[in-house]
Amino acid sequence: MFKALFDAKTLISCSVLLALLLMMPQFLPRFYVYLFALMFAIALLATSLNLVLGFGGMYQFHHAVFYGFGAYAFALFVTKSGLPLWIGYVIAPFCSAALGLVLGLITVRLNRLYFGMLQISLGSLVWAITYRWYSFTGGDDGIHGIPLPDLVGSSTGAYYFNLIVAATCLLLMYTIVNSPFGRIFQGIRDNPERCQAVGVNVQKQQLTGQVLAAFFAGVAGTLFVTVEGSVFPDLMFWTLSLEILIMCLLGGWFIFLGPALGAAIIISLRTFVGIYTEYWTLILGIVLMLLIFFLPEGVLGLFLKKADPAAKGEG
Repeated sequence: MFKALFDAKTLISCSVLLALLLMMPQFLPRFYVYLFALMFAIALLATSLNLVLGFGGMYQFHHAVFYGFGAYAFALFVTKSGLPLWIGYVIAPFCSAALGLVLGLITVRLNRLYFGMLQISLGSLVWAITYRWYSFTGGDDGIHGIPLPDLVGSSTGAYYFNLIVAATCLLLMYTIVNSPFGRIFQGIRDNPERCQAVGVNVQKQQLTGQVLAAFFAGVAGTLFVTVEGSVFPDLMFWTLSLEILIMCLLGGWFIFLGPALGAAIIISLRTFVGIYTEYWTLILGIVLMLLIFFLPEGVLGLFLKKADPAAKGEG
């Protein structure tokens, strides 16, 4: 199976990268170990959005709601159920997938921009309920001090846990993208009318894609809780969805690992620019404008174009 999915160069590159990531906690300061653990969660989140955005052509403008919903589902399970924490890691992504199914059944009938706008409205409704339901979600205070086992309670433990889970989910998503379903999904992105004409149930395929993307976003939400030990309503706010969208565009939204690279760049910028100025959103807006005008294929897309001369002539 792996031979069918990866060529030798890709396998070697991924193996070297994974080896480097496994060694990093041994020589990096604790803050950078924490930062990388957070990057793994956000990289998984951005890639899950790109599953429907870049490969499905669906304008999913409020993807953060699935991320925050998974984080809250995990936090509430841990703090209120009294059951083993590891069950929460399994249940929370399925809660996000269920939300994706409910919202998808409402929005998938609409096309492109209308789909995205309705999703923003419904996602904002979920955020508002979370923000105001003090007795259950903690309201605008969120939930803090979530107990985590020693295995993932330390910065190093969270790093390795997030790395393994994120790498596994990325591999699963890559397999999905290159499966028959993934090929049909990309065909719908390119020409939904033709796919409909040859007998493809476009809405069913899009709904399936949204549920899958919501599931992996829920996994990313549990990884965030593993790093931070807390949740808050801003995880579901629409501005985070915009930030995730910029990650996809910055890294390259037609390339599988492009959003992961975009996530690493944005998290690094936000962390280190924030040391010098509080106007992070202004920097984000400037990055978006420069991206649209000068780098439409994304950073990774530009790199691959430079690395492969034959690709320069492609449209």
